[in-house]
Amino acid sequence: MRRLKALKETYAADIRERFEWRAESCGTCPTPGICCVDEHFVNVRISRLEAEVIAVAIDALEQGLSEAVYRRVEATVEKYKLEPDSDETKTYACPLFERGVGCLVHSVGKPVPCITHACYEREEYLPPDELQCEQEVIIGRLNERVYRQPAELMPIPIAVLRSRSEGGRRALSSEQEAQER
Repeated sequence: MRRLKALKETYAADIRERFEWRAESCGTCPTPGICCVDEHFVNVRISRLEAEVIAVAIDALEQGLSEAVYRRVEATVEKYKLEPDSDETKTYACPLFERGVGCLVHSVGKPVPCITHACYEREEYLPPDELQCEQEVIIGRLNERVYRQPAELMPIPIAVLRSRSEGGRRALSSEQEAQER
């Protein structure tokens, strides 16, 4: 989890330094979070390791909020009929966005596509797709090292629920214990 966090922090710093200064700040957006809750826009898919980090972040929230987020995650799966192998074009509103607060996993588990995204005025200001793809490949390799199987990308809600129900943290802790020996 530490390696994933370091990878994402480095990637986010690179995006901020090289590209984001040309984008509209989320803080000045007239409709904050509209891109996160736009059910026709969000189609972010993540690995098991990324889902685990998100689940840990949700579990760390105040209990009432944590439970509400998991209910939203479940409702999102039902409403948009999401499946583990959902087509990459299948979209949904992100249940991790809290109106008035923002992304609940922003500082610890924000997925790579979300780090890449910003409101750019002109297409040429956008980060090249290759940067995000490269980062996703690196995270996929890390995921494979931790779980000893190819990374399967799933919509955020499916991946988070699977992590919660399959006890992903136990698998991750066993891997960390083995590395510490």
